[in-house]
This record gives sequence, structure tokens and C-alpha cells, in this order.
Amino acid sequence: MFSHVIVKTPCTAMVHGITGHPELGAPDYEKALEQHRAYIETLRQCGVDVTVLPADEAYPDSCFVEDAAVLTKYCAVITNPGALSRKGETAAIEPAVAEFYPPDKIFHIKAPGTLEGGDVMMCGDTFYVGLSGRTNPEGVKQLANILEPFGCKVVGVPLTEVLHLKTGVVYLENGVMLTAGEFCTKSAFEGYTKITVPKDEPYAANCIWVNGKVIVPEGYPKVLKAVQAAGYQTLTCDTSEYKKIDGGLSCLSLRF
Repeated sequence: MFSHVIVKTPCTAMVHGITGHPELGAPDYEKALEQHRAYIETLRQCGVDVTVLPADEAYPDSCFVEDAAVLTKYCAVITNPGALSRKGETAAIEPAVAEFYPPDKIFHIKAPGTLEGGDVMMCGDTFYVGLSGRTNPEGVKQLANILEPFGCKVVGVPLTEVLHLKTGVVYLENGVMLTAGEFCTKSAFEGYTKITVPKDEPYAANCIWVNGKVIVPEGYPKVLKAVQAAGYQTLTCDTSEYKKIDGGLSCLSLRF
């Protein structure tokens, strides 16, 4: 169960955020702010306290706080983002993390290792980590060295079709994964019950489980129905403006 969530207010520069889908156009900033406020209220409906950090104009993608840290019940790991324009985001996240973790439980990924939280999926004490354009083998090795002394297992998962691991697969607890594309057949995920995301709704693979509820992106009825059919209580949240800069539901928060 989660008790706390950290989010960061989008800055006006978000309209210039990194994107692999320029055809979607630039985000509408005012609409993005409205969606962010609704996102916070949706999280609160799941019974968590939400810490809202101020906007940082120096980093267009800094609202995607998930990438700057990995927060576990054992410790916190400040990452080293693989995107050069995002390197400085971790300095702003660490003081917020330090409000909840003692100094001896805060660790760091160091160069040449790179790691972004969007590539880290926690399934109990097993952490699946995407080997992506943003997270390299050295970053995975360092994360393993940090977490394994706590009894955790770290498993690297190569990927080629999406930006981050959790772009295409998320854990919905209770042994269930929501999978899309290349992740439907990954051997690393054998043994889990899988809900397959339809090919025409791949963005909706990025749902989030929060205290028994699953938050689903608004506008993806097939995935919503499939998650409900699996027995989950659902909420929906519109993240259409964040989709334009390669962001989804999980990217916008650190949940712990």
C-alpha cells in the first residue's frame, strides 16, 4: 500500500519537452495544468498524501518526476537520467525525497551508469529494469548492488519498441501484469497473469495501481473494460497533453 506521492507542477517550458511524436503537436499548457490538478485529485481518491513541488523552468520535462528517483520500502535511489537535458532534475528531487528517507537510506546512480525510473517496475521484491535508450547496463548493475543487500532481485529486460519499460508493461499487483507489444511475450514475465493491451490502444498500457484501485488513461475503453473485467476498481484520468511529450500516468508521480 502507498501512503505518499510526490508530484511536480509542470513548467511553461513543458511545451518544448522531449518527444518522439512531434505529429501530435505541442501541449496546451493551461490544459496540461488542468489535467495535472485532476491527476492529483484522482490520487487523493486512492487515499494518499500528495506533496506538490513547484515548477522548474530550467527543465521542460521535470514534471515527469518518476524518472528522477526510485522509491522503495527499503531505500530511495536518486537516478542519473540518460537524457542529457534531464540530468539536473535529480538535484531538485533529492530534498523532497530526504523528507521521507534518512541519509543512510538514500543512494545514487553514478556515471557512467544511467537509469530512469520509468524503466523500473517493482513487483514485490523483484525489480524489472528496462535496458533502453535511457537506462544502460551499468545503471542496472548499480541498482542491483544497492537493492540486493535488502533481499531484492533486479532483472534487466531488453526493449526496442518503446521509450521506457513501463511505457509497455505495468504491474497491477496480485500477480497480474498489463502488457503491450513486445512485452506480451517476454520470457522474464512468465508466470504472471497477463492482461493484453489491444494494438489500437498501446498508450493505455501505462496504467497505475494505487491502493487497490487502477487509474487508467481516459479515452481507452478497451483497456478500461479489460482491467475492470479482471476485478479491479478503476478511475480514469486525462493525460492527453502529456502524451504529446512522451509522458503517461506513471511518469507524473513518485508513489511510495
